[in-house]
Amino acid sequence: MREPKEVEISGKKFILSKFPAIAGREIVIKYPLSAMPKLGDYEVNKDVMLKLMSYVGVPIAGSSLPLMLVTPDLVDNHIKDWEMLGLIEKAMIEYNCSFFRDGKISTLLEDLSLKLPTWISSILTNLSGQSLHTEKQVSEN
Repeated sequence: MREPKEVEISGKKFILSKFPAIAGREIVIKYPLSAMPKLGDYEVNKDVMLKLMSYVGVPIAGSSLPLMLVTPDLVDNHIKDWEMLGLIEKAMIEYNCSFFRDGKISTLLEDLSLKLPTWISSILTNLSGQSLHTEKQVSEN
């Protein structure tokens, strides 16, 4: 575990840890994009969530090491519902990403969701213009 931090979420203690560099890059890039409405891919988001959760532990009585939530069964056994899971995910992203702290994650996602349709529409408009074949008019000469 890198830089473990104990937190309480919905009345239960969890140990958050920092992501290693490569896993952190994958999580931070894939997590928000795969969760975007109508653009995301649930299976990719689920896989990234499970990778993120593998860096979360629960304290075990009599042990100096926490039990890491490295399998779907461990996640389901130690997290009571999807809301608690969402809170843990949010806490992990905030702990691991300085630019997502202090509520900035929600404003970032809100900004993306507002700008993304316009950006996609612009790309599609440009592509559709390129795909239209203009026929030369027959000359009257």
